[in-house]
Amino acid sequence: MSKRATTKIVMVFALVMILCLLILRPRTAHLATVAVPDGNPVPATQTFDQEAKLAELRKKIAGRENEPAEAVFKNIQFLKGVPAGRLLAVMRLGYSRSLGVNCTHCHVVDEWEKDDKPTKQTARDMALMVRTINNDLLKNIKNLKSESPVINCTTCHRGQTKPALDLPESAPKAASATDSRDRHGFKQTE
Repeated sequence: MSKRATTKIVMVFALVMILCLLILRPRTAHLATVAVPDGNPVPATQTFDQEAKLAELRKKIAGRENEPAEAVFKNIQFLKGVPAGRLLAVMRLGYSRSLGVNCTHCHVVDEWEKDDKPTKQTARDMALMVRTINNDLLKNIKNLKSESPVINCTTCHRGQTKPALDLPESAPKAASATDSRDRHGFKQTE
């Protein structure tokens, strides 16, 4: 890879990290309440049973799980073409678990199509960033051990809304003969 291409990739990565810091800085007023269908804020300490709500949604779309998400749900902008049943799994694992949040972080309960919360658009924008990195940038980095390397929300967020920007205090454990790790201590997958 040329020095210019490497510089471009480093600059894009730096911009991504700056955007993460700016977009995802704590907004205490926003985190203090959760919107509910009647529009009145409720203290965030009120529990939201995500698994029960997902089960309710699965029941509601029964028989339509394989239809495109945009044919089953309203206001699907980024994950068009994804089967409706899979969309729920993507939301649960790909977003909720990766950021350590539940549905209410981005959605108004039972009015999932609403764009009332800025975090919903942030998630869309970050998903576009991930798509760009995976489709356009990673393939240009030579000598990666994986033939098709990918990143996802968990790569940076590690189960937290604010991306992990610091390394742990302790050094990574030494790799064993069966444990393949790169020079930074990250486990390599085949």
